Amino acid sequence: MAVATTYTEDNIKSLDWKQHIRLRPGMYIGKLGDGSAQDDGIYILIKEIIDNAIDEYVMGFGKKVEVQVSDKRVMVRDYGRGIPLGKVIDCVSKINTGGKYDSKAFKKSVGLNGVGTKAVNALSNYFRVESVRDGKKKIAEFKQGVVVKDHRVQSTDEPNGTFVLFEPDVTIFKHFKFIPEHLENQVRNYAYLNSGLNIYFNGQRYYSKNGLLDLLMSKTNDTELRYPIIHLKDDDIEIALTHGNAYGEEYYSFVNGQYTPLGGTHLSYFREAIVKTIRDFYGKSFDVADIRQAVIGAISVRVEDPIFESQTKTKLGSQNMGPDAPTVRSFINDFLKEKLDNFLHKNKEVADALSKRILQSERERKEIAGVKKLAKKRAKSANLHNKKLRDCRFHLNDKKEDDKNFESTLFITEGDSASGSITKARDVETQAVFSLRGKPLNCYGSTKKVVYQNEEFNLLQHALNIEDGIEGLRYQKIVVATDADVDGMHIRLLLLTFFLQFFPEVVRNGHVYILETPLFRVRDKKETIYCYDESEKQAAIRKLRGKPEITRFKGLGEISPDEFGNFIGEDIRLEPVIMSKDTSIEKILGYYMGKNTPQRQKFIINNLRVEEDLLEEATI
Repeated sequence: MAVATTYTEDNIKSLDWKQHIRLRPGMYIGKLGDGSAQDDGIYILIKEIIDNAIDEYVMGFGKKVEVQVSDKRVMVRDYGRGIPLGKVIDCVSKINTGGKYDSKAFKKSVGLNGVGTKAVNALSNYFRVESVRDGKKKIAEFKQGVVVKDHRVQSTDEPNGTFVLFEPDVTIFKHFKFIPEHLENQVRNYAYLNSGLNIYFNGQRYYSKNGLLDLLMSKTNDTELRYPIIHLKDDDIEIALTHGNAYGEEYYSFVNGQYTPLGGTHLSYFREAIVKTIRDFYGKSFDVADIRQAVIGAISVRVEDPIFESQTKTKLGSQNMGPDAPTVRSFINDFLKEKLDNFLHKNKEVADALSKRILQSERERKEIAGVKKLAKKRAKSANLHNKKLRDCRFHLNDKKEDDKNFESTLFITEGDSASGSITKARDVETQAVFSLRGKPLNCYGSTKKVVYQNEEFNLLQHALNIEDGIEGLRYQKIVVATDADVDGMHIRLLLLTFFLQFFPEVVRNGHVYILETPLFRVRDKKETIYCYDESEKQAAIRKLRGKPEITRFKGLGEISPDEFGNFIGEDIRLEPVIMSKDTSIEKILGYYMGKNTPQRQKFIINNLRVEEDLLEEATI
């Protein structure tokens, strides 16, 4: 029998701006996360403040931005005009208040809605803003969006500009930590997109003279490229383009100086225009996949009043460059049709190298066509969902997989006991499990043909839906869950080799993680503490005093499903697999997975003690 419920005026609630942001933070900063992913909320908070500083530079005010990030505190200082002193409090705490509604002042700004800084304020346990204008300074301090101290205007000899300090609220951003590589990548992108701007991040200077050319040079090295990077720019558009040796495509896209990791209309039309221009130049109807294979490209456009698909501005939705302006598609296509076509006509060596790369991709595609067709049949007949993959309900129910509020995880495990524990402990709505049978093949140096010939790899790419690129990736997080012993570490290496060799964009785009599981359980009659390393174990012993019971977990299969639920739930610890700017896929795979070169032998000998320790622990 249904329970009667009332629906009256008392059920209607009106929230002020602070309450709404704190109750629904995802609407303003995307997913909360713990800092392991580059698009987690704590990085969006930083971005919102830096965006305002960048806008000042773009408008011609201030050539320096200082950013300092410590354990839980962020400080940003620009040298622009400074917020008008009488509006300092309103600009950071009054919704729909800001200077960017004046299109003349901020025609092609990053932040348009006047929401970002207010969200940072509301989601911070402490927020301080200082504005300096012509010898006068105004300071205001807040807690969770509420003014706690309104300082009087004072005289100062400081240069004009705005200073913001904030500490994310740990009641909202639980267990968060800033990962230096994510922060550095964020700052570098700002430098590449704003040639001539000096950004000082924790005291180190970041500067770019050549924009997107510098960006691609930092992401590649000469041995990986088939021809020198093509760099073209004009009013409101800049592109950099080359081809490498790896599989897949690699793109970096930006709008109004804003990194758009999810791409959008500008990236879609850029990829489209590359194909059309190349086909027209050579007068051949090359297959789209052959042209795009191994592309490494970057595009930056400036759009008036851009439309993004969310407040976090990670994907452009605009179809036009602005009011009474051409479409994004025609603007990008016309630019490449003229500039790229002219470049190829003037640079025959580049044109020849590009043609050879496309023809190589064509040969490889035709060579594996038969194997690929057979592999698809095998994957379909293998009853994947019962044999290898225990999917989450979201995918099994065929819900819309472009749901912006949804994030799913795939755990890749080895062995029945480990996969069994995770399967029983997981959140069946959002977490899936893929079980490996034994150690994966070392695929270093192999062609993509091996992905279709090897059952484990074929079923894994089928489960992830990445055969034709990561646009169809079914899981936002791919988590390698192996034992912390020698065999487990080897399996990690083999899986990472698989991704880096054939699907590097999955790693580059921050989708691959390592699951951290506790090595020890320390408990007494009142409390249980799980410890992830020796120092945490010693701290737990000191906390519990006496002689607590200490258990050393030998492997994932040793952890009961009830306990496993603690480690893959809200408090999950994930270590992201990050490709730094200096990482060369060819070099790193050749070093760890290739033949025993003298350098690798020396590395193994020097680290033998660690290996022996792991072996001893595995046999306890």
